[in-house]
Amino acid sequence: MKNPQFRIESTLPIVSSLPGTQVVSGAELHDFELAVVLAAKSLTKPPGGVVSVVHIPTGEVVFSKVSGWGDLGAD
Repeated sequence: MKNPQFRIESTLPIVSSLPGTQVVSGAELHDFELAVVLAAKSLTKPPGGVVSVVHIPTGEVVFSKVSGWGDLGAD
């Protein structure tokens, strides 16, 4: 089996917004698209942390976003 090519990283704890998934910082994946989708749908606790996908062989950040919880409960 090939070595994983992508790693999801954050300095804060990651909370997945997708039911039935558990994403943690340091998760390593083979598939670029899956890594980006999981990172894009992830939040940090507390909000405001950065979630990134890193290409392991080169160390290049290939996706990055600032996590926000949105306007939950606002009228």
